[in-house]
Amino acid sequence: MTDHDHRQRTAHPGASPRLILVLALVCGAAVGNVYFPQAVSPLVASGLHVSPDAAGAVVTATQFGYAAGICLLVPLGDRLPHRPLLVTLLTVTGLGLLAASAAPGLVPLVGASALVGVTTVVAPLAGPLAARLVPKERLGVTGGTLLSGSLAGMLLSRTVGGALGDRLGWRAPYVLAAVLSLAVAALSARLLPRTTPPSAQRYPALLAEPLRLLRTEPGLRRSCLYQALVFAGFSAVWTGVAPLLTGPAYGMGAGAVGLLALVNAVTMVCTPVAGRQVDRRGPDAVNRVCFLVVGASAAVLALGGLGGAVGVAALVVGTLLLDVGMQSGMVANQVRIQALRAEVRSRLTTAYMTCAYLGGAVGSWLGMRAYGRFGWPGVCVLVAALTAVALTRHMSATRRRSATRRRSATRRTAGRFRRSAASATGASGPTMTARAAVTSREETP
Repeated sequence: MTDHDHRQRTAHPGASPRLILVLALVCGAAVGNVYFPQAVSPLVASGLHVSPDAAGAVVTATQFGYAAGICLLVPLGDRLPHRPLLVTLLTVTGLGLLAASAAPGLVPLVGASALVGVTTVVAPLAGPLAARLVPKERLGVTGGTLLSGSLAGMLLSRTVGGALGDRLGWRAPYVLAAVLSLAVAALSARLLPRTTPPSAQRYPALLAEPLRLLRTEPGLRRSCLYQALVFAGFSAVWTGVAPLLTGPAYGMGAGAVGLLALVNAVTMVCTPVAGRQVDRRGPDAVNRVCFLVVGASAAVLALGGLGGAVGVAALVVGTLLLDVGMQSGMVANQVRIQALRAEVRSRLTTAYMTCAYLGGAVGSWLGMRAYGRFGWPGVCVLVAALTAVALTRHMSATRRRSATRRRSATRRTAGRFRRSAASATGASGPTMTARAAVTSREETP
């Protein structure tokens, strides 16, 4: 073991539950900055006297900025100490939100939103940090806790941002988000531990590393494929459910989609449970169950096309199953990649998150095309097909690993048998030689 490896293993013998909760709070505050603009987009349109489509550029700029931040900044988690990196990103995010709240027009608001998206990539950095602070057998429950914080930020930011915007105007949610980001930055500066970066690579090498890891790490490729396929189905459903609820089958308003999304708050309780199951049974077992749950959700969601009370109940139960399956599978996938190589965890996360977001983008596109051509049943068939591909790949990988383990066990058994036989031959060889010599002397006249 090298000195560096020893430092990595012994620098943090364990993280207190309070520290993990602080990291969950950090994740929630950062993730919320990506999602609350969706709730206030109509208010931005009316407040700045622009069309709703033009105001949608604020949401788009934030999301594209977030994707860029994952690619450009998350790899720095392996190169820079985590505490100053997270504090700097949260501080710049808070200042960007203040700039957005004071924007005199749409163009400055879009620019400030892009900056906020780039710098609010704190949750993908908090995961590798937490993985360094806890023992391997607690990676699952820790990842589930951080994911619960992210989900809470996503849901609460939409709800609180929309309600506050209705009462005080669209600028108020930006001010509140800025204050929260700056407060969390101060809390992080005080409570997060010092860490030693595991890599000294230059920045261009860090940026190229995720692609190399995708080529060389089969476990990373599997996790990326699983999450991309399931997240594609998840995005397809939430893309298609809006026109379903507002269409002739239900005739509801746009707010119905938000109410349906609130059902997914249950997932905040489920993800720590999924994490404990990952710690106990391993990621593969949890992935298999999650694929089955997502597949079942497609069948339940198909009943949502019936309309009426039965259809609403089917949409509630189906989206809940879908969200629980997707988020629990995400915990399993993240534990698998965090256990690969400790020194490149941030770069592993970059590759994983990039693939997941690409899958979600493709799923949204496919979901809209499926709904436009085949209606709601087409979306449900799409989810079932994507899940079937993921489950087939998973079972194939499981069979190959089982066959490899059996061959290894057979080789070990054969090796032990050969060593035992050689030992027996070596021990009996001198005895047989002595007996032959005695017999020769007795037969000599």
